[in-house]
Amino acid sequence: MRYALYFTPPADDPLTLAAARWLGRDAFSGAVLEQPAVPGLDRERFFDLTADPRRYGFHATLKAPFALKDDASDTALLDAFERFAATQPAFDIPELTLTRIGSFFALVSAEACAPLQDLGASAVRAFEPFRAALSEADIARRKPETLSERQRLALMDWGYPYVFEDFRFHMTLSGRVPEAEQPALQAAAAECFAGFIGRPLTVTTVGLFVEPAPGAPFTARALLPLAGLG
Repeated sequence: MRYALYFTPPADDPLTLAAARWLGRDAFSGAVLEQPAVPGLDRERFFDLTADPRRYGFHATLKAPFALKDDASDTALLDAFERFAATQPAFDIPELTLTRIGSFFALVSAEACAPLQDLGASAVRAFEPFRAALSEADIARRKPETLSERQRLALMDWGYPYVFEDFRFHMTLSGRVPEAEQPALQAAAAECFAGFIGRPLTVTTVGLFVEPAPGAPFTARALLPLAGLG
């Protein structure tokens, strides 16, 4: 079993509902949903291109998936999660935008947002005492030879290469998309999320997600309000 700390809006938030339909799965209920039609891509192909984010559920990673150390417990982790949420202030991302990162698409902050970086850094540190060390296979999957020296050190020290200075908030909407298919997927995503792009996003919640078995879909174990909202 693995756990992850994510930002995701509440289950009934319009962004969560739009993203669940886009991905074809609701990470709160586990329901499988019919995805929208994408001009230029057949349904099976669109299903394949969204397979990775569908398994993880709509989210932005704060603390990447980790297994518990032998001396850590689920109960202690949940207690720490409650304490964490109670000490982190809610804030606004000034503007959400759709972008391509490498060959995948995501919703991201349009500009640097210090409270967002602070939340990510706090989550990495707060839950590190619960994280089991990575296996050799885990390390190899991250392709350390492709990382910068700072990212390789972060992978070994924190279990994930993209932390602190290298943290970039993103809510993933696709897996890797071949160049020829990128225009169709980008246009469909822009239409699906038109009501959220170019507008602020208020960060009011934090979620603890769980992967019950290797390769299984992640589901929301708990969602808590940030400080001042309980």
